[in-house]
Amino acid sequence: MSKSTPTTAEPALKLKDAIYIKGARANNLKNISLDIPKNKLVVVTGVSGSGKSSITMDTLFAEGQRRYVESLSSYARQFLMRMKKPDVDYIKGICPAIAIEQKVSTANARSTVGTLTEIYDYLRLLYARVGRTYSPISGREVKKHQVSDVVDFIMSLPEGTKVQLFAYVPTKYRDRSLGAELQLLLQKGYTRVWWDNKLQDIQELMESGHENLEKALHTFAEPLRILVDRFVVKAADEENTKRIADSVQTTFYESEGDCEVAVIGGDTTYFNNRFELDGLTFLEPNPQLFNFNNPYGACPKCEGFSMVMGIDERKVVPDPSLSVYEGAISCWKGERYGRWLDAFLRVAHRFDFPVHTPYQDLNEDERRLLWQGNEFFAGIHAFFEDLREK
Repeated sequence: MSKSTPTTAEPALKLKDAIYIKGARANNLKNISLDIPKNKLVVVTGVSGSGKSSITMDTLFAEGQRRYVESLSSYARQFLMRMKKPDVDYIKGICPAIAIEQKVSTANARSTVGTLTEIYDYLRLLYARVGRTYSPISGREVKKHQVSDVVDFIMSLPEGTKVQLFAYVPTKYRDRSLGAELQLLLQKGYTRVWWDNKLQDIQELMESGHENLEKALHTFAEPLRILVDRFVVKAADEENTKRIADSVQTTFYESEGDCEVAVIGGDTTYFNNRFELDGLTFLEPNPQLFNFNNPYGACPKCEGFSMVMGIDERKVVPDPSLSVYEGAISCWKGERYGRWLDAFLRVAHRFDFPVHTPYQDLNEDERRLLWQGNEFFAGIHAFFEDLREK
């Protein structure tokens, strides 16, 4: 069979660089062919009736959505409407399509271009899925270990390596003694624990009559660890791999998230399925973390408004040629708020504040004192804080 080569009439298409539409005839389109570059912002403009919606929505978007739906399973497709193929010769290089439409809603103080369209919802989903969390302490990425992560690590060890799986016994039950915990472990079918820096038989430890058996479990500096399983790494043994996965799952369950893999005669590696690192527990990336209308995603200072209330010095002191005594502080006036000025004037002599000097002639330290206050009086900032609380 001879290999076909592109003709001059139809050159080789670079599907990674553009979307190729040939012979579009939807609605009022007359056999239109065009190339739309990828990874660029493309704007389709024209007078009313020129076919903008026909080429973008009824042709390009309709075909992209139709192909995506066809890629789903037959079970999923039964819940979706059957989509008609657009009237076009072919479309090549197309990707799954998303159409962003403007919502008809009343704008408010929190509205943005993103919230008035659906793009904001898609962006939140995107960031929640592709987002990565890094620890501010070590700079390492925070991950939840899965059973498969532990199994892959164990199977990566050299053939014949002897491994022990340990589960930490939780100490949340403050009144449970060591002896009571050992009795529960026996009932669950476990026979050995790591205690006092060595592997011990549970039955023998209980029969020893040691005084520590009566002490509460949480009072010990050394954690009690259960020997869940021990095995030899065999890469070609499928049953052994399944057993390892079951044991890892049990270890995570018994220790409420922790798993210790100890290589006999080698190193010990720790895993946990909680979203934590360096002693810190982090929130997992989710759409609410990128929602400024939600407490999780809103800036704690502006509370998602993108604006903060501030104090304008020019409005507090509209006429800087006046002194404090002459009423330069505009908010310290009137029968009610004038009491702040009276309180200041009564103590100003204690720290030699020049009450008769125009505000514009006060030095930086004197202005800072007036705004921030000291041990004798509350400053202007304290006045506004009092207003805010009321």
